[in-house]
Amino acid sequence: MCERDQFSAINRPVNRRQFGALGAAGAVAACAPMEPMDTEATGLVERQVTFAADGGTMDGVFIHATSGSAPAAILWPDIAGLRPAKIQMGRRLAESGYSVLVPNPYYRSVAGQQFEDFSDWRNNNGWERVTPWREVNTPAAVMATARSVAAWLDDQHAVDSSKGIGNLGHCMTGSWTIYCAHAVPDRIKAAASFHSGGLTRGEDMAPVNLLGDLPADSGVHIGIARDDNASSEGMKAELEAAAAAASADVSVELYDGDHGWTVLDSPAYAREPAERAWSNLLALFSRTL
Repeated sequence: MCERDQFSAINRPVNRRQFGALGAAGAVAACAPMEPMDTEATGLVERQVTFAADGGTMDGVFIHATSGSAPAAILWPDIAGLRPAKIQMGRRLAESGYSVLVPNPYYRSVAGQQFEDFSDWRNNNGWERVTPWREVNTPAAVMATARSVAAWLDDQHAVDSSKGIGNLGHCMTGSWTIYCAHAVPDRIKAAASFHSGGLTRGEDMAPVNLLGDLPADSGVHIGIARDDNASSEGMKAELEAAAAAASADVSVELYDGDHGWTVLDSPAYAREPAERAWSNLLALFSRTL
């Protein structure tokens, strides 16, 4: 649920199995500085981008095929922000046929990469550093950001603007995916939220209360971590009730992984449930974009 005590309790380092899941090139990329990949070898173009967005200048990495156009996808980083592990996840998504923007979620406060990896965030006062950056990202601010990002994507030659835009987020940004779909319902058609916090926090703008407003041609997948489920009584049932009442295609699944299980450099990364989450993400995007 993106609570401080939860992160403090995670002490195990990234292990060999996590890097095995990436393969040799992916393992290096996930821990290296954010440098462009070999275009000729991958068939993908990767470039750092900046553009005007609500409240500041958005920066991020845009990854797409060397030719043609494809549906756009937004991969929102988690609480540790823009970093190599997230870029590697963006590359994998681009290889599946999407033009992927990995934005800096803290652009309103700081530019670029702030942490090397999740361990750097955890061991170097990450919570304290990001707290003021997180606080400016209110639901209204996130929705304004979504409008800026969607408009920028639609102007890119690598984006097939006749298709909907997908977005996915983890931890802090899991809730953002639903805010984004709510903010730009005619363009953002898919939202995948994994081990998110704040989905059912008891206010009008809680994401659970927005699911019913999404159009019938959109889709949402909410992946709940087992420890989040154990500590949040009634969350899963509330989300399932909202999903059943929604016009959109909304699914809710409890995964056999703890908070952070999908993220390559997270100490909680678990390959089997992470691959299941990835398959569900691709299926959602295939149905709705």
